[in-house]
Amino acid sequence: RRDSPAAGSPIQPIIKDVGEVYSRLLDHRPVIQGEIRYFVKEFEEKRGLRELRVLENLKNTIFEANERVLPKCEQAMQDKLSETFKRLQAANAMIHRLQERECEARKLQADKMMAREEKCIAHWEEFMREQQNKRAEVDEEHRKAMERLKEQYSEMEKELAKYASF
Repeated sequence: RRDSPAAGSPIQPIIKDVGEVYSRLLDHRPVIQGEIRYFVKEFEEKRGLRELRVLENLKNTIFEANERVLPKCEQAMQDKLSETFKRLQAANAMIHRLQERECEARKLQADKMMAREEKCIAHWEEFMREQQNKRAEVDEEHRKAMERLKEQYSEMEKELAKYASF
């Protein structure tokens, strides 16, 4: 225990009594340690086996998943992926054919458009030649009409000159 300087003095019984009072009233360590030991003992006894069973069940489930379920899933995934890949290849080929057809249709339409444009240009050139010919004819008619009018006016002037001497 403690060695105190007051050993053998009259105060020693008082210190001893105060120590006992302190340990009984204020020092709860022995009680708490007893409760902790009881709790740990109960926990280990009641939960220990249950936790062990849960861990064993988890180990069995994981083992089953690794040994049986995972290979089945991998095989099913490989089968489905190969089937999906084949379908995607077929769809890709179909889309490629559709694109080729569309390209051919566009080319055909462009060729038709070019032929129409060339036809329109030829028609326009023909129209313009006709217009020039008609203009030449109209100019010729106009020139002839002007000559006739000039002749007519010169004759009228001559006749008028005959009458102007009156």
